[in-house]
Amino acid sequence: MSPLEHRLAALAAAGETTTYGQLARDLGLRMVDLTAQLETLMEQDAAAERPFRAALLCQRLSPDRLPAPGFFLKAQELGAPIDDPARLVAEHRRRLSAR
Repeated sequence: MSPLEHRLAALAAAGETTTYGQLARDLGLRMVDLTAQLETLMEQDAAAERPFRAALLCQRLSPDRLPAPGFFLKAQELGAPIDDPARLVAEHRRRLSAR
């Protein structure tokens, strides 16, 4: 399991979220590398029919604590319905914390 996967598992277990910037700093990653790794995890999650671990991230200034627009573009590309972004994220976060 990669450091990113370990950190996301800890967030899920605690029922918490974090910002992209904070996670990148915690892991010593450039933002471009973090987002590439998150997209790869989303592909793996979709292939294994698991909830998107990237749903645990949120934009720093987002009042509703939703992930960045790129999350929703990738989710749509992977076949997830994005007509209600808040519901999509809440469902994935719920499933992650229940694991």
